[in-house]
Amino acid sequence: MQKAFQIGSEDTVATCLTEVVEGPVSLNHDASIQQLEAIEAIPVGHKIALKDIKRGEPVLKYSVVIGAASEDIKKGSWVHLHNMKSCYDERSSHLDVHTGAPQDIQYE
Repeated sequence: MQKAFQIGSEDTVATCLTEVVEGPVSLNHDASIQQLEAIEAIPVGHKIALKDIKRGEPVLKYSVVIGAASEDIKKGSWVHLHNMKSCYDERSSHLDVHTGAPQDIQYE
């Protein structure tokens, strides 16, 4: 069973507790929704969108704004560096989405 955890009741994302592939994902019993359909693969520990999030809208986790959508994000999508900008780490938008390696620095 694929699982995710919604921390705050107003959160627009949940944290994946298992590796996720396309298909149903169960959420914790006190989440705003009990299940949603993942529309793509999401690594464990990463965020899944609980609703459609329009470009520029805030992304909420822990009941606080952690960033803003840099493009439209569909419900059930992976939410990460490729489609949101962090409020806390300006450099995060320059990191490789899979490895976390800086993409704005050239090493020689």
